[in-house]
Amino acid sequence: MNRVKDALHATRDGIRGRTEELPVALRYDQGALNEIRARVDIASFVGQYVPLRKRGNDLVGLCPFHSEKTPSFHVHPDRGFFKCFGCGVGGDVITFVQKLENAAFGDAVRMLAAKAGVELEPENPRAARARSEREAIYEANRIAAGYFARMLAGERGAAARTYCAKRGFTAATIERFVLGYAPDSWNGLVAELERNGVDLGLAGKAGLLKSGQRGYYDFYRDRLMIPTYATTGEVLAFGGRAIGDGEPKYLNTSTTPVYTKGQHLFALNLARRAAQSDRTLIVVEGYLDCIALHQAGIENTVAALGTSFTAEQGAELRKYADYIYLCFDGDAAGSGAATKAIDIASNTIESTGSPVRIVILPSGDDPDSFVRANGAAAFRRLLDTAKPAIEFKIDAEIEQLRAGFDSPARIMPKAAGLIRRLAPREEWDRWVVYVASRLQVNVDDLRNSRFLADSANFAPRAPIGLPESRHVSTSPEPLSFEREVVGILLEEPLLATEYGERIGASRFRNAVYRRIYERIVGAAGTLRNTADAFGLFAEDQEILDVVVELGRRDRSSAVRYGDTEERRAHLERVVERLRLDNERERYRELSHLIDERLAGGEQVSEELRGEFETLVAKLKR
Repeated sequence: MNRVKDALHATRDGIRGRTEELPVALRYDQGALNEIRARVDIASFVGQYVPLRKRGNDLVGLCPFHSEKTPSFHVHPDRGFFKCFGCGVGGDVITFVQKLENAAFGDAVRMLAAKAGVELEPENPRAARARSEREAIYEANRIAAGYFARMLAGERGAAARTYCAKRGFTAATIERFVLGYAPDSWNGLVAELERNGVDLGLAGKAGLLKSGQRGYYDFYRDRLMIPTYATTGEVLAFGGRAIGDGEPKYLNTSTTPVYTKGQHLFALNLARRAAQSDRTLIVVEGYLDCIALHQAGIENTVAALGTSFTAEQGAELRKYADYIYLCFDGDAAGSGAATKAIDIASNTIESTGSPVRIVILPSGDDPDSFVRANGAAAFRRLLDTAKPAIEFKIDAEIEQLRAGFDSPARIMPKAAGLIRRLAPREEWDRWVVYVASRLQVNVDDLRNSRFLADSANFAPRAPIGLPESRHVSTSPEPLSFEREVVGILLEEPLLATEYGERIGASRFRNAVYRRIYERIVGAAGTLRNTADAFGLFAEDQEILDVVVELGRRDRSSAVRYGDTEERRAHLERVVERLRLDNERERYRELSHLIDERLAGGEQVSEELRGEFETLVAKLKR
């Protein structure tokens, strides 16, 4: 504890030593304050000062702010605040530091920002206005969530409570997710917002109301209301589930100043706590699937609210988890549309660095129905047997091949193609064996198919020279750097983004190599591995033959590059060589120009002479 306090004191003292550089009344952006609260886990932080033990959903200990023998100090991790029922002190983690260290609000904020790695910036007027609107919408959403919760608990919520009971939701679950009910009324929420002084136009911007000829009216009517919270605690949006057979089944908040569809995940505010132990999150499709798993004790679950997954959601997952499970409905998992959706979601998530496994549910089940019928232990067994995303994708394509009428001879190149397209190059041989066993074909026959004919294709290699092929039009022999650069970018196309502008395609003398280079550089940013690079040339047989041959020629006289740093080092040497070539060419041009002017009795300008002398000095180094 003393070490922790010493560290905080050092941070505080360092800040106080710079107070003359800081404005006296500095207001920080609310988003930064929320980010501090989200990043600093209050239970872990307070636990460094106060020994805590679990009691129900809370943690309890002896209050650090007054003397006591019976613990009355409570920490609520899910809600991010503490409260002592002995002395009455309570608040969030910022308040805790203020009280513990007798620090001003600004000092406490800066101490925690330094600990959490949050950059603080003063709020400018424009940001202040935007914050003001956002905070007003958050307040409107908060009031609406309270109203919906009250309606669910009251007389008008009887049908909605019956629906919750049919779904198996307990009172604790309803409270945990702040579920509510929007009554079948045109102006119930309108009146509630007006009573609380909320501007109805702003509530319209928040998606709570709609504007008609007679004024504003409630957007949600006769629906179970499910709020989506930010990890910092604000209500961002709502999903309204029809109680009966109403359409649409779900009515969701559209884009507002505080919410953009595809940028948030339902229940991440709760799941991120549960994910701390093993850095694992489970992604399901819908609200109710997610709620059912939480109730079953599988609390590291979030909902994507649809199978269309975005890069922003992938980035949010990566903040809190290193390993991701995707779990969609059992019936959907076999459909073409859902397979494509899983492909998009897994690619998006894996591009952030998190490996993905696919949970396969029995046909006819969704996560909600499965866990209610079979229990949490059965669902955890499904997690244990979940397939890596690449295996799921390959299996889906294998099933299509097996369902067709192609002969083994026609299946072979298709099977080889799917391995080349889906599997990392260094794993090709492993997947050749797997696919051959699934298709019940000879593994050697599959190895000898068109794209996998040489075992040298199953390991990284250095590029080689242009093959003499009847498919390739005659072209000048490529310069050594052309072969090296094209080979490196085929092996690691991510480098094309970094070097595409620094190594100009115009420097390639060989037309075929120039075409390959231009195609890779043109697609930079979309290529993740060798298979993606090969895919660029799938319909260009002439170029494809060259690309395939690059991996089949004898490499004994070529340089081999073991890793990214070696490849980058060689590309830097190429950049330097081209720069030197440019300077030498410019030196020759200037020499010729100066000679012509002197021979004609003209003066050589100081600018021209200065450039020449600078080049001479560079070339002498």
